[in-house]
Amino acid sequence: MSIFQYTALDAQGVEIKNEIEALSQKEAISKIRNMGYFPTKVTLRGATKKKGARVAGATVKRRGAGGKVKVKQVTQFARQLSTLQDAGLPILRSLRILEEQQKSGTFKRIIGYVADDIEGGSTLSEALGKYPRAFDRLLVSMVAAGETGGVLDLILARVADFMEKAQKLKGRVKSAMIYPAVVITAAFLILLGLMLFVVPSFEGALTEMTEGGLPGITRAVLAVSGWIALQYGWAILLGVPFAVIFMIKFARRFRIGRLVLDSIKLKIPVVGQLSGKVSVTRWTRTLGTLISAGVPILDALTVTRETAGNEVFAKMLGNVHNSIRQGDTFAAPLRQSKTVDLIVCNMVAVGEETGDLDKMLLKIAENFDEQVDVLVGSLMSMLEPIMIVVLGTMVMTIVLAIFAPMITIITSLSSGA
Repeated sequence: MSIFQYTALDAQGVEIKNEIEALSQKEAISKIRNMGYFPTKVTLRGATKKKGARVAGATVKRRGAGGKVKVKQVTQFARQLSTLQDAGLPILRSLRILEEQQKSGTFKRIIGYVADDIEGGSTLSEALGKYPRAFDRLLVSMVAAGETGGVLDLILARVADFMEKAQKLKGRVKSAMIYPAVVITAAFLILLGLMLFVVPSFEGALTEMTEGGLPGITRAVLAVSGWIALQYGWAILLGVPFAVIFMIKFARRFRIGRLVLDSIKLKIPVVGQLSGKVSVTRWTRTLGTLISAGVPILDALTVTRETAGNEVFAKMLGNVHNSIRQGDTFAAPLRQSKTVDLIVCNMVAVGEETGDLDKMLLKIAENFDEQVDVLVGSLMSMLEPIMIVVLGTMVMTIVLAIFAPMITIITSLSSGA
């Protein structure tokens, strides 16, 4: 018998550190789970840090397994593994079948390594947790819950459903943003070309025609054109978007930066409303799916907080987690945060009272899904006339700047005649 030191969470989310006797690490983990705890770290006493093993989120260095895997591949993997498990095949054989049918690449190697770990005595959740770039914490946590409850096939099907819905939502928002982004970029480049090459060619003729007495709008446009063409203004204008993107990415590496940027994003008219509804859809669907899979509420909140995608909502979920640990309800800290609509708070409160919190959270997600569709349509309808007006105004300004001196000359000649 060996002695293992472990760190685990109890049903209330309180961290517990203790020791347990077992023949192997796998047996130690099983014993800890049977005690009603959720193990987060199990290490053989007296072993070096290198020999210790993390139960969740552990990573390994294996050749060709560090690349990024597409979400579509993981979704298909979960769906197919669910089907094979429902058919009664052993998990190892199922993984070998899926490995064989994959095209050569990173994901094929990862599935092979997962199968090797299963053959070596690891559970599926432990094996998947070693490859966080392919399998996120949501998937690993749900698989662990499925293993504990003996309903792995159902859980994998739910994971696949969740990932498909999340990707559809993401795709809808992205497709809505592509059109205005392309139009604005094309218009910016055309206007830049006009100011860089066309407007300067008129400067000499216009100055000569009016003997230097150019109208104010013409002088302003020529000054901007001169700055763009002669003082490297074109380089600054082209470089600003890249600099802004770099600064945003750099700021998002820090929690305070993410919090500030996400707070600003939520306050932008229409765009902020869309971003907020997308975030609510995401975290309610994630949390509802985890709870329905049997994951304890505190563990589910931890995973949801880390995958929220918006630091404002992640902070709110952190406050909810702390409140529940202290014996409070879910709905009370949700109301206090003032981050979500009252309808969400009320539906969560009803879910708590009836014992159907998971179903109520999934209903909220479906409801906000529909609202996102409506808002995306409204945003597109609003953006088109705004872009036409803005671009038309800019082009009209350039045209007026060029023709204003000519109109002045023609007017003066007509008056003289």
